[in-house]
Amino acid sequence: MPPSSHTHSPIQPMSSTCPPPDQSPQPLLLGQPTAYPERYDPTLLCPLPRAPKRAELGVGATLPFLGADLWTAYELSWLNARGKPQLAIVHFTVPCETPQLIESKSFKLYLNSYNQSVFDSAEAVQQRLRQDLTEALWRGSERSGGVGVRLLRPAQFGQERLQALEGLSLDRLDEECSDYEPAPQHLQADTSQAVVQEVLTSDLLKSNCPVTGQPDWASVQIAYSGAPIDQAGLLRYLVSFRQHTGFHEQCVERIYLDIWQRCRPLKLSVYARYTRRGGLDINPWRCSHPQQPPEPVRTARQ
Repeated sequence: MPPSSHTHSPIQPMSSTCPPPDQSPQPLLLGQPTAYPERYDPTLLCPLPRAPKRAELGVGATLPFLGADLWTAYELSWLNARGKPQLAIVHFTVPCETPQLIESKSFKLYLNSYNQSVFDSAEAVQQRLRQDLTEALWRGSERSGGVGVRLLRPAQFGQERLQALEGLSLDRLDEECSDYEPAPQHLQADTSQAVVQEVLTSDLLKSNCPVTGQPDWASVQIAYSGAPIDQAGLLRYLVSFRQHTGFHEQCVERIYLDIWQRCRPLKLSVYARYTRRGGLDINPWRCSHPQQPPEPVRTARQ
């Protein structure tokens, strides 16, 4: 007999260490010993307010950028009505306007809670993901918005592309680097020169998780138009995050704001693709003008 659907039996939520939004984010699931859930449990999602870290950068309720956090989950599975495991890769698009972000390990545990749960279809899984994430990400806000959720089934896995970020690599420069905490003083643009359009990349972005202290590795793409940005200084600035502590989203917003304020480009986009952990990668993107989000192209390290 196939296992019963989660919609036909009461769900006993697992205990969560996630604090209310107005309290300190400690302790978090990240870095804590946890038992992996055996059944669907939306209470595992742990929203964290974006506002405190944005306030440190001088960002208030009106955001000085557009963009989204582009998540890819590679380890989603559930059971069909006959108890047979189903698989999907999921692309999530989380608007940067959401008042909350999701603590990463809680997201992984939440996704794993689908493993032994029965759903009638992939569409039902997609709908449940969208509903749960919308509620968690927009919690505490007077406004509401959507969350993009796109499932790829095994027959579509071949559509996933692997390539480097497009642009001129800053890593070709043989620069001396000595700052390993964010050093925006390295950023400068030559306003005596004509306006240029450039796309610059680096694979040397590294920061540290604010909870576990583990290293987070990323490739970053900076596209801008404006006075030419000093490439050597930009490389030294990106390297200066090497011992910085911050979530992926916060690091990218800091990079965007420092470049915007120091170099004053006419247009700017900052996009980072971080290596995955636990089958999940987080890829923040911030821009100055409305445009389509980047395609979810996976880099070699992801």
